[in-house]
Parts: sequence; structure tokens; C-alpha cells
Amino acid sequence: MQLPAEPSPLTGFTPDRPQAPGAPAAQDRSGEVSVQSGAAATWTEPGRQPQVPGGSSVPGEYASAAAGAGAQEPGGVERPRPLHDPDPYSTPPYGEPGPWAPAPPVQHPAATPAHGTQLPQPPHGGATPPHGTPGPAPHLPQQSQQPHGGATPPHGTPGPGPHGASQAMSVPGQPGGGQGAPRQAYDPWNVPLQQVGSLPPETREKREKRGRRVLFVGVAVIALLSGLIGGATGAYLERNGTGDVELRQADAESADRPKGSVAGIASATLPGVVTLHVSGDSAQGTGTGFVLDGKGHILTNNHVVEPAGTGGEVSVTFSGGETAKAEVVGRDSGYDLAVVKVSGVRGLKPLPLGNSENVQVGDAVVAIGAPFDLENTVTSGIISAKERPITAGGEKGDGSDISYVDALQTDAPINPGNSGGPLVDSKARVIGINSAIRSADDSSEPGGGQAGSIGLGFAIPINQGKRVAEELINFGKATHPVIGVTLDTEFNGDGARIADKGRNGGSSVNENGPGDEAGLKPGDVITEVDGRAVHSSDELIVKVRAHRPKDRLRLTVERDGDDREVTLVLGSASSG
Repeated sequence: MQLPAEPSPLTGFTPDRPQAPGAPAAQDRSGEVSVQSGAAATWTEPGRQPQVPGGSSVPGEYASAAAGAGAQEPGGVERPRPLHDPDPYSTPPYGEPGPWAPAPPVQHPAATPAHGTQLPQPPHGGATPPHGTPGPAPHLPQQSQQPHGGATPPHGTPGPGPHGASQAMSVPGQPGGGQGAPRQAYDPWNVPLQQVGSLPPETREKREKRGRRVLFVGVAVIALLSGLIGGATGAYLERNGTGDVELRQADAESADRPKGSVAGIASATLPGVVTLHVSGDSAQGTGTGFVLDGKGHILTNNHVVEPAGTGGEVSVTFSGGETAKAEVVGRDSGYDLAVVKVSGVRGLKPLPLGNSENVQVGDAVVAIGAPFDLENTVTSGIISAKERPITAGGEKGDGSDISYVDALQTDAPINPGNSGGPLVDSKARVIGINSAIRSADDSSEPGGGQAGSIGLGFAIPINQGKRVAEELINFGKATHPVIGVTLDTEFNGDGARIADKGRNGGSSVNENGPGDEAGLKPGDVITEVDGRAVHSSDELIVKVRAHRPKDRLRLTVERDGDDREVTLVLGSASSG
């Protein structure tokens, strides 16, 4: 059968003409397919040429329709000329020219027809193959030549099948991909996508972990942005302001304070403290006092009410602001104490009295008064000394206005106007009456100057104040304990010396007085009282007045260079 000279529609090659008689037979290549236009080729057994219907035999190599005779292979067989010229630069993927053509389109394999099924007729009117013979595979790609020697094709490569049927390579994931299935036309828009190197599907645990990580990063970013925005906003507002300024402050708290604190002591004491305003014919002044009982008796200093005299006025102002007129009940210049009384006032708050004998140096105290007419002023400190002998007054020159006090010393600030106010302990009990201060501009007379406090304040012990107040309320005057002797105020030695003569030229030791009955003589020097040293006559008076009349004293007396002890019982004398 004469093959047409037209190029193959699949390869572009013109099949070779039949081999000339006498020419050596081409080397057998198993698995090769000769393709002719309009004729179906069939597979032959290994080592045999493929047969074409009609009995013609076609070699398995092709020559280009446009090229002349190719190179000669051994045995006189022409080798087809390549479709392109050799690459002078040997640029990959091209190398030396070879017997191949451009790769045909990829075909989808199709299912192999059942045995005996008639295939479609060849396009160019070729003879129909006998019943059961496979027809031409439409648009079959040219198969690569099998290596010489008929070696078995690589795994997965189509090779000769039984009964001359072509075997198609099974392509995973494509329909119809099975052994012997014909190839289908390649459709680039109908190829299932497959991601090369794709990872295995994520598990639920991985998804949750990734979600938590993303959430954590998101929260951190939001917090960072919030901090930056807030800081920038705050800096801007602080620098430029926002108009009205509203400052932050603590919420309202309870006014109650612990009883032992200064605030607690002041809260309990202030309702019983009053401020006195005194005016007289020639002087006026301000001082402090405190309520003794519900009847309206108020204790203060004598020098506070003294300017009122017999015709002056005394006004009392309570801590709540109420005011009332007061009258003087009694006063005593020797103790510098006085009692006034208000009438018709309800709701009085008497202050409890303590015991000055229980006071120790270092105890905390609070002083309340009206320094420089500033009522309800509270200061605090400690007891810095006890039994400190002080004298105050003496403006009259005859000594009748001098007060002798065996005082409690405190560093609680006391100023002019505090006089007569209470000195209270940590339980809000009165232990003294503030009376004098040591002023920086007057070193000789405590309380004599108007300078401020230097931390040296003095208070009359409440035990002495209680006795005097009771006598002033009950009798209008107070009694003084005495030893019945006249002292030499000009004596400069250590101790208190009994004068040689009395004030009126009589004996310095009162006849039948306490001193006379104890055996005291003019010229004796008293050096101790109850075992405590005495350094001056004023100090002896302070020690004596710290007791009550009829108290028993033990005195140490120096006479003619010898010391002796005597015991006496204190007498009583009425205040002027």
C-alpha cells in the first residue's frame, strides 16, 4: 500500500516510503508505532515491525517533509534531519540535534473500549480494521523510540499489550485513567488544581493554638496602642489643660478618732474649755478656764480675772460659740487661782480631774486654750519635769501678789492667753492648770513677758488646784499651810535661813507656832524637806505650799555647823 506524502497531522513528519529491495532491514525496535494519515497502526510483537492494514510495513523513524535525505545510520538507513539547526552555543535545553519533534499536547487518557467495540473511522478514509482490531487512536502523540535491544520500558511507560492493544499509563486523579485507556484531548481549563508541596491539613489543636496566639498578639498590640495613646493624651492635657481644673481628693471619713490620740483627747476636752474676756477700770485681758461642775463653776488663774477688780466684767465664751456673763466667786494670789461662775447655762461639760501625783516625766500631755485670743487652740507635748519651784507676780512690790507654785513643767507650747486652761493627760483628765511660761525676753519672771513659747511652760498641779478651788467655792477664800517663821530673803547661801528678827522687830519664830513647837531657832538653815534639798527661801515656801494644813513635814536643819532633823505639823493661814 502506497503511503500518502502528506505530513502527519500529529507530528508534522512525512512517513518514509517502503524500504527498497535489497536494502538492509532496519533494526527492530519493539514498542514503536508508525503513524500514517488515515491509517491505523497496530502494535507488533517485540522485534517485529508494526503492521498497517493492507500489509504495508513502515519503519519506525520519520523524515521531515521539508528536509532532504538525512544522515546515514550504520547499515545504510537514513536518519531524519532535525527540524531546527544545531545550536552553535549549545544553549540548554538544546544540545546536539536529535530525531525528535516538539512535544505534542498532553492528552487525557480515556477508558479503553470494550473488546469488539468499533472505534471511530479514520479521518482520511482509511480501511476499517477487522472486527476486534483496535482502531487508530485519535491524535496519538509520537512515542519516543525504545532503546535498541527491545528493553522493557521504564515503570509506568506504555508498552505493547496483548492482542495489539495499546496500554495507556494510569494517571492519578484523572477520570478514565486505567490500563489500556486511550488519551483524551488536553483541556488546560479543565485540569484539577493541585498544590505542589502542600502541607497536610491542620488539626483542630493546631487551629486552636494558632487562634490563641493571634488573640494574644492582638491583645498585646491593643494594650500597647492604648498605653501610647493614653500617655500622649495625658501629656497633652497636662501641658495644655482642658479648661476647668478638677482636683482629686479623699472621700469623707468618720470624725471619730482613737481616745488616746491628740485628736481624740481634743474632741473629748474642748466642750468643757472656755475663753474668758475680762475688762476693768484700768486694764483688760484674755485667758482660759474649764468647767468644774454642772452648777457653772469655772476654774482659772487669778491673774486672768484680776483686772476686773470689784467693778469689772467677766464674759465667758464656750467652745460652741455661746457666751454668758460670769461673776468671781473667789480668788487667791498666793496660788494664782480663781473661780468664776455662770448662771442659766445648760449642757455644761465638766472635765474629769486626774491625780498629779501619778504623773511621770515623759508622759504625753495636751494643752488647750486661747493664746493671743485664738480660742480652742490645741497643742501637745510631754511632762519635761516635776515639782519645779516657780514664783510669779510681784508687781505690787510688797510680795502680796507673788504666787509660789511647785509646778509641772511641759514642753507643750503655752503662750499668753493659755493661762487658766487645762493640761490633760492621755485619758483626757486634767492634771494641771497652765499658769506661767519662761519668756525669751524675760529670764527672771516666767510669764512676765509677751514673747512666744520657747518650750518651757508651767502648770499648777491639779491636786493643789482642787483643794484651793473647793475652798474658794465653799468659803470664798483659801488657806495656806505655814511653818510659823520669818525667812531671810537676802541670804545667799545654800538653803533657807530663818531671819534674826521678824517684820515688826519681834521674834522671827512665831510663839506657839508650828516652828516654835518643833524647836526651830533664829539663824537656823533649813536644807531639806522630807529628804529633798532646798536651795532658797522661795523654794522652801513652794515646798510647804504644796501640802495641806496639818500635814506633817520632816525638816533637816543646820545649826552651828551640825545637822539635825525636826518634825513639825503645818499650820494654816487665810489668804488676804
